[in-house]
Amino acid sequence: MKHSRYPEIKGLDIALFKEQLVYIKKHYNVISAYDLMDAIKSNSTSDLPPQSLLLTFDDGYIDHFTDVFPVLDREKLSGCFFPPAKCILESQVLDVNKIHFILACVPDKSVLVNYIYQSLDENRSLYHLESSEFYWQKCGVPSRYDTAEVMFVKYMLQRELLEKLRYVITNELFKKFVSNDEKAFSKELYSSIDQISCLQRNGMYIGSHGFDHYWLNSISEDDQRKEIDLSLEFLKKIGSDPFRWIMCYPYGEYNESLLTILKERNCSVGLTTKVGVADLNSDNPLTLPRLDTNDLPKDSKLEPNEWTIKVKSG
Repeated sequence: MKHSRYPEIKGLDIALFKEQLVYIKKHYNVISAYDLMDAIKSNSTSDLPPQSLLLTFDDGYIDHFTDVFPVLDREKLSGCFFPPAKCILESQVLDVNKIHFILACVPDKSVLVNYIYQSLDENRSLYHLESSEFYWQKCGVPSRYDTAEVMFVKYMLQRELLEKLRYVITNELFKKFVSNDEKAFSKELYSSIDQISCLQRNGMYIGSHGFDHYWLNSISEDDQRKEIDLSLEFLKKIGSDPFRWIMCYPYGEYNESLLTILKERNCSVGLTTKVGVADLNSDNPLTLPRLDTNDLPKDSKLEPNEWTIKVKSG
């Protein structure tokens, strides 16, 4: 955030969020999670208003409670929040967030790339690792928003290396560049269970974002089942319905075994990170695409953009 201690952290300034909501209210009709689930259950979109839009907020950050919730409450809008259970219950910082803050605290990303290279050299025999060049070619690929160096750090520490080694490298970097007190940092970063429960009691929807925030397509079917069941226990704990619920996939990833488990657990909707406008008449309700906040204007005076035009044209 531009005016925070970590200006490289990507986030939407609250003033721009408010302005984007004005744009949204001008061109869309905001619906609730239960409006969406009802439409899917009845296999009919006729009860939904035209240009329906669902507001979603991932990862359980504390500013969702302190900044977003008051705005939605004042505007009488419903929002859907997806906190990973572990960080709320155990005051741990998710690896993905550790990586975000490591990247935010180190301006020269080559420092992090070289640190990972050094760790690979030190652990190559123990973990039967490939060459550093092999990993760079595989993971150092620029994305929609990130440079090659940033993507290399993210992919290496999020999924490419074995979990045990990823954990060690990430924690070393977090302590070196960000904080020695993970618990205190967690309490600054995430909402508390009381705050999450407050959102639920006041008309916001709380859904599943997993327990450990794993890439769910990269773990075994048994571990997928444990992840989902633990997240459903969390939903029950904070007062959200664990028998009629929405899954928001961490990193947007899923596979067939996970979809089977979700069907067994009465999941109504699955939200991915695939960029697009959902069509309930043709899309699988368990693999719906979404738009990112960057895909809609943050100036209410602007004319409808390409996505809004697409929605209005049917």
